[in-house]
Amino acid sequence: MANVPITVAHGDGIGPEIMAATLHIIQAAGARIDIETIEIGEKVYLSGNSAGIAPEAYESLRRTKVFLKAPITTPQGGGYKSLNVTIRKTFGQFANIRPCVAYHPFVDTKHPGMDVVIVRENEEDTYAGIEYRQTQQVEQCLKLISRPGSEKIVRYAFEYARNYNRKKVTCFIKDNIMKQTDGLFHRVFDEIAPEYPDITAEHWIVDIGAAKLADTPEAFDVIVMPNLYGDILSDVAAQIAGSVGLAGSANIGENVAMFEAIHGSAPRRAGQNLANPSGLFLGAILMLVHIGQPDVAAIAHNAWMKTIEDGIHTYDIYAEGVSKEKVGTKEFAEAVVARLGQKPEKLKPAEYKAADLSKLGQTSTPVLQKKDLVGVDVYLDWSAGSANDLAAILEKTNGDEIKLASLNNRGTKVWPDGSPETFCSDHWRCRFLGNDGIHHRQITNLLNRVSEAGLDFIKTENLYNFDGKAGYSV
Repeated sequence: MANVPITVAHGDGIGPEIMAATLHIIQAAGARIDIETIEIGEKVYLSGNSAGIAPEAYESLRRTKVFLKAPITTPQGGGYKSLNVTIRKTFGQFANIRPCVAYHPFVDTKHPGMDVVIVRENEEDTYAGIEYRQTQQVEQCLKLISRPGSEKIVRYAFEYARNYNRKKVTCFIKDNIMKQTDGLFHRVFDEIAPEYPDITAEHWIVDIGAAKLADTPEAFDVIVMPNLYGDILSDVAAQIAGSVGLAGSANIGENVAMFEAIHGSAPRRAGQNLANPSGLFLGAILMLVHIGQPDVAAIAHNAWMKTIEDGIHTYDIYAEGVSKEKVGTKEFAEAVVARLGQKPEKLKPAEYKAADLSKLGQTSTPVLQKKDLVGVDVYLDWSAGSANDLAAILEKTNGDEIKLASLNNRGTKVWPDGSPETFCSDHWRCRFLGNDGIHHRQITNLLNRVSEAGLDFIKTENLYNFDGKAGYSV
């Protein structure tokens, strides 16, 4: 079979050492790859490139469509973009996959039977990075959840479960509070789940779901969730399985996929032949399956598990009474290579098949709804009195077509019928509603009157009904 071109970045800190070990193992196992090397990370940042990746490196990624990436160091101080976020968004890598497996009794864990896969939406949510300082006291971050983004990640979770013989997909969400954004994610999950009758579908509110995951991870199989929850809980899941240092991850897009360890560059350990390459190695296993070499993935993964089982451990997982030999990065890789062709005797041997990517990125045809403009929320920076004082000023800005309906402060209604005990900051949401639908011109006229009243409006949000149903929170 022809070799598959891949792009490799050796990274910073311990990156070059663990990448050398990883490539040594998978190539010895028979990986059919041709390597293109690019420079990313600290040197590129310090050369004046705020993204940490040079433009010519993108051409390699577009050419190979597969990126095996070692950890990098982001220089301290402001002005440097997250390289991972940049790559994920540039190439539409909508799915982040993190298998979290316990290797008991060879790696210490409180959950010997844990085998959970976190499927995290990778592009939107609060990670859109849209933030504003709006007043002296209040900063804002926008949470964006889209129907296509939700459909892609939910469908990927079910397809992953089917490909890897998983029996259940669980959705973690917080739609008892965020009824619009998290509510959309939950609705999409409920719409897609019936297409997979062979897979059990369930839903948990994220707070109690996280508690259950930490206490009883064997209750879960595949968990799908929006970006922020997924980022936090995938690290939690990896750590309670045994160690964040043992976890690899895949970032999957329709065009380019990226594979990496989930830990950092650990510059204090660099150049000492100490680092455990297992996280990056297990990311490379995901890569081999992705590029259609599941046979090589199984050979390499089984040799790695046999090495762990034989007690050949790096310092981070070495434990007296369990480990047999403490080894360095290079020696660990050589131990794995020496066991190629062997399978673990106590751990479950790895078996892989080529992933079916035929539905990757699939979304439904949108059904357009009737959209009616019914009002506007005007946000003010104001600290000159009480809610009643502000309402008295704003009621004078009412027009025949649009009138003040309520005031909120940090999400709490404070007028009319507010509570005197409610603390108010300098950030006010002033909701104006029309009598029977309005036009943009009436909003601009209202804003002129608000400005003439001496008020500082910092933001507006139009209020729409979709097919007669409110498209905004109460």
